[in-house]
Amino acid sequence: MARLLIIGSLEGELGAAARVAIARGAKLGHAEGVAAGLTRLRGEGADLALVDLRHDVVWLVQALAAERIACPVVACGRAEDADAAVRAIEGGARDFLPLPPDADLIIAMLEAAGAAPQASDGPVARDPSMATLMARAAQLARAEASVLLTGESGTGKEVMARHLHAISKRARGPFVALNCAALPETLLESELFGHEKGAFSGAVAARKGKFEQAEGGTLLLDEIGEMDPRLQAKILRVIQEREVDRLGGGAPIKVDVRIIAATHRDLAAEVVAGRFREDLYFRLNVVALRIPPLRERTADILPLAEHFCIRYAQVNGLPERPLSPLARHRLLAHPWPGNVRELENAIHRAVLLAEGHEIGPEAIELSRPAAPPAAPALPAPSAPAASPAEPAGQVAALVGRKVEEVERELILETLTHCLGNRTRAAEILGISIRTLRNKLGEYRTAGIAVPPAPGQPPFQIAV
Repeated sequence: MARLLIIGSLEGELGAAARVAIARGAKLGHAEGVAAGLTRLRGEGADLALVDLRHDVVWLVQALAAERIACPVVACGRAEDADAAVRAIEGGARDFLPLPPDADLIIAMLEAAGAAPQASDGPVARDPSMATLMARAAQLARAEASVLLTGESGTGKEVMARHLHAISKRARGPFVALNCAALPETLLESELFGHEKGAFSGAVAARKGKFEQAEGGTLLLDEIGEMDPRLQAKILRVIQEREVDRLGGGAPIKVDVRIIAATHRDLAAEVVAGRFREDLYFRLNVVALRIPPLRERTADILPLAEHFCIRYAQVNGLPERPLSPLARHRLLAHPWPGNVRELENAIHRAVLLAEGHEIGPEAIELSRPAAPPAAPALPAPSAPAASPAEPAGQVAALVGRKVEEVERELILETLTHCLGNRTRAAEILGISIRTLRNKLGEYRTAGIAVPPAPGQPPFQIAV
């Protein structure tokens, strides 16, 4: 269920926006001013905040950034409030909602924020392998046991987690997701367990953690394989005791949460290597679902592409256009190393770039060209072996350059290839997400531009 916070009077036109959101299935919260709104966001969180322009929208955005509360803010006002709207957008607000509110625009904002996924946003399962997986997921959803989702980056693990929640007995409760690889250890602990006022420098007020925010619902711990072993021990205690200890707190707090964990790593191998706790692995791996990569579910490529064509045409206010036969052939010929996420990004770009009555192949920009069919091997003329002192091909171009320069170019080019996805880039490079994060921090300090993470709000801490 979506969580929407409205800041301002509900007696006026914001009340109409509230009614639209409730009709859409949103769980509504309300605060009269930005200070009260910040207090609610600290304690309960929200997927989207609509703020009347008569309040200090910029102050709220800055306060959220200072306390690392990731909630998109939309400023609301009349057309004559254009100057105030511009100031709010420049100050970090995600968007502007003209009043009186347009129902379709509110729905589009909720969908863009990921606050109100529709039933059609569940997993697409036309391929037999996915149909089998969905049948197993339907069985598991009715249980209360922890679920471990595995699969390559971009296969749709969070989509599956939301689907499991939506068809479970906890569907009326909140669905809360946290990417364990997106925050350093010190911040991740506070995000998970919450803190009391004064628990550490910058803790200006008490704040609920993700476990408390997910009370009665489901908590997704995404990329749990990247979590530090010390925090793994604390997660294990929460699962066993069903209670959390806030940082600086004096007494444990009972929680009722179903945990879904997701990772692109082989956790069994991580256990053997000593990087993941065996006891936590068995607690999480009560039941497991492996989501196949897109190359193993080719019957889903075109249905997914059509789904994204409709979604992004609606979000961007563009006419819905079909994929041309050549465009379909181009999609089917691509290996999709970035899986469904890469396909989604490619279709989003194509919807924006396409001209005419259909989406042609020229509008589909892929990260790398599909490999052509292999030609029959022909006998090659013998060539003299290259001398060790005479490096050939691309290696020759690297001679004379410093190792750190080559490494930097490789990391940044890989990150660009992955459309800014840190987890996927680290996987390709064969390094941990922490190592990648440290490298990117060094580059920023040196004044080198780093590709932004996909979908990252302007005030969110960069990885």
